[in-house]
Amino acid sequence: MVNFSILMKTLFLILVLGAPGTKLCSNELLKASVENKDRGNKNISRDKFRNPYETLSFFELARGKKVLEIVPGTGWYTEIISKYMNKSKNFYVLMYGKPRLEILKKIQKNFLDKFQNQNSFGDLKNIYFDEDLNIVHQDNYFDLVLTFRNTHNWLQIKKAETVYKSISRVLKKGGILGVVQHRAPNNMSGDFSKGYVKEDFLIELIEKQGFKLIDKSEMNSNPRDLKNYPKGVWTLPPRFTDGKKTEYLNIGESDRMTLKFLKL
Repeated sequence: MVNFSILMKTLFLILVLGAPGTKLCSNELLKASVENKDRGNKNISRDKFRNPYETLSFFELARGKKVLEIVPGTGWYTEIISKYMNKSKNFYVLMYGKPRLEILKKIQKNFLDKFQNQNSFGDLKNIYFDEDLNIVHQDNYFDLVLTFRNTHNWLQIKKAETVYKSISRVLKKGGILGVVQHRAPNNMSGDFSKGYVKEDFLIELIEKQGFKLIDKSEMNSNPRDLKNYPKGVWTLPPRFTDGKKTEYLNIGESDRMTLKFLKL
């Protein structure tokens, strides 16, 4: 006699995961990685601002590609990408070889502690910047390089050109560079300030390092972002540097450009 309950569970698993011997299709695997409960409620709650499924799809993330995430911070995106890329042996993160600031040392240590010897996410390989922010790795290796909200820091220390030139060197010809960055208003004096960067300025800077902008998206835009805060972009969530959490929570996270470049 057929157990109806077991039969229904089996049919459900086949519909969700595919028949035995088949692979979970790429977009469903990415959705599952985004919906991974091990990310925790705090990180998941920020999906509505950061749109990880749409953003990573736009940048053409795929398990068969060699993927590099640059300066992953606390690992918000790393949780998702490593889960998706798990056991592919194709996912790398780039970190500072000798962090100059104590806060960076602490962030990197916490990152390594979090992603080493765990089963909640996926495996990854670490590579490093040298002291001049050149990437210590072989040329023409990666298919996809991703950087999320890092460029303002490199501009501040006058190393943005060096970093993007180094990215160009390690990325294969025809490879994709995905960039998400806090976006400054066009009428701002100067090209970057307090975490915000002008879009046209950044596109020109990156294209000068051997890239061509091939697409951009407004998926991470936020028209409520006033961009005029005395303490800069860090006034908004999740930092709330001036302490007015209720006021700025209603605005949400920063207005961001989402840019896709091709390595020439």
